Amino acid sequence: MNLVDHPIDPALILQKKRSLKRALSAAPGLVPKRIALMSGSTIGEIKNILELFLLANGIRPTFYEGQYGLFYENLVFDDGSLAAFAPEVIYIHTGVHNIQHWPEPGEGAEAAGQKLEAELARFAGAAKAALGFGCPVILNNLDLPVYRVMGNREGSAAEGRVRFVRRLNEALAQLADTTPELYLNDLAYLQAMHGMDAFSSQTAWYAYKYAVSIDCIPYLCQSVANIIKSLFGRNKKALALDLDNTLWGGVIGDDGPEGIVLGSESPAGMAYSEFQAYLRALSRLGVLLNVCSKNEAANAEAGFARADSVLKKEDFVCFKANWEPKHLNLAAMAKEINLLPDSFVFVDDNPAEREIVRRELPAVTVPEMAAPEDYIKTLDRGGYFEVTSLSADDRKRTEMYRQNAQRAALEQSFGSYDDYLKSLAMVGEFGPFDAAHAERITQLINKTNQFNLTTRRYSAAEVEGLLGDDGHITLYGRLLDKFGDNGIVTALIGAVKGDTLDIELWVMSCRTFKRRLEHAMFDQIVAAAKARGLRRIVGHYYPTAKNLLVKDFYATIGFEKTDEDADKNATFAYFLGAEHAPLCHVMEIRKAKGAG
Repeated sequence: MNLVDHPIDPALILQKKRSLKRALSAAPGLVPKRIALMSGSTIGEIKNILELFLLANGIRPTFYEGQYGLFYENLVFDDGSLAAFAPEVIYIHTGVHNIQHWPEPGEGAEAAGQKLEAELARFAGAAKAALGFGCPVILNNLDLPVYRVMGNREGSAAEGRVRFVRRLNEALAQLADTTPELYLNDLAYLQAMHGMDAFSSQTAWYAYKYAVSIDCIPYLCQSVANIIKSLFGRNKKALALDLDNTLWGGVIGDDGPEGIVLGSESPAGMAYSEFQAYLRALSRLGVLLNVCSKNEAANAEAGFARADSVLKKEDFVCFKANWEPKHLNLAAMAKEINLLPDSFVFVDDNPAEREIVRRELPAVTVPEMAAPEDYIKTLDRGGYFEVTSLSADDRKRTEMYRQNAQRAALEQSFGSYDDYLKSLAMVGEFGPFDAAHAERITQLINKTNQFNLTTRRYSAAEVEGLLGDDGHITLYGRLLDKFGDNGIVTALIGAVKGDTLDIELWVMSCRTFKRRLEHAMFDQIVAAAKARGLRRIVGHYYPTAKNLLVKDFYATIGFEKTDEDADKNATFAYFLGAEHAPLCHVMEIRKAKGAG
């Protein structure tokens, strides 16, 4: 296993950081990102270890380091160097040591409140200045002070430092909750998780001005990296789950559904039930649950039919209970739901099965599973599904993929693919980017990898900056059919340059591959370009390990290749004649509500 996979060994990571960096840097398809680190305390080793976790998540960072302790000054009074760096993420590394004015015992609630407002204004001012650089901003909340002058009263008195920090943390939480593109790294939770004495080393502070003990720096960096990789669409999307001794205790084929261990009658049963409840909560966030088990299908289904089973068969997108090797089942389910294997986390209690999947499908994440009471901790601490945004489409994702499975089953009954597509009664709704859909469009742009022709990413601020911009043509598309609403699944950004529309970004969700939506989208963009009097559309393809399936896409819709460099970066051109024969004939086209 990789050293930066959960459970991590901090001492080994710190010891082998250079060799780890060399190995991780050699991975193909790393996406370059500019990360600014703003210092509330020493950040040297934090930069080194954060780099490892970002590399492990497919991101090659270039860092800007703020001056020691000057996070506020560097952000609010930038000398131009940070603006010139053009950060794509800013991380403000602050902690309890950055509080300047503490309340004093006996000074009363009013004075404590005034100091609280002053501290909040300083942290909020730094965050606001950081957001002015037009990128996502990550801000630590605060760890608790390591001593209590008044003992337990510190947690209840208005002038108590413990209560002061808790109130400040709640205010920062409210700020993040109401401020787009501002995200909290939960330093207080990390301190609680690892213990104050282990996490908040006074030796590290006095000797090196590290706000976190040296041994806990990897945990801090893992947490920050989880947020960053989520922002750039590097989360895992699906779980492939074993059944026996994973979702319940025992072997259902031997013990029968009544004999498996589940429910509130035993400690082990409670552990399995809580694990199922955790998985069900993940599915409500849009994580796709799938069964991958060596079992008879009828036996497997019977386990979920038990009244005390939290999960039911309908909670799963793919249900593969058979005697095929699990790596073949997992590869098949990835193909069925149009995801790459690297989108999956495989969960199995059997170390032999885990090792086979690791060997045969190295892109799949395979955590070590120990006792059932630790299953939740293993997935939770892995940070595979870090939430930085939660859209309505996320909440409906399981149902959307289940509908895709119904569409795939229907396809088998048609001799003609066009007849099958027409039978879906599809409707494509298209419109320019607008405020109502900006969040979903931003999420789609930053999560889409397979149908992403230029691999560009846009922050929420950049997407909002395109609203009503005459220098660009933007378009999003929603796809509906008789099985349901797929939501907004495609987006395009084109820059108007003289008589040319230069397509800077075109993405489409893998949920709608091969449904001719891309053809309908092109018909719409041709109409928009012609309405502006443009004569040519230029498209680009920049290859990555994930978008090879669209390398010839432009050629298939009538573009001519005009250039290609040694790295296979290609440019294509489409010349707008008097007539454009529509490419899509299998769906009804509508303007989105509110579109002109």
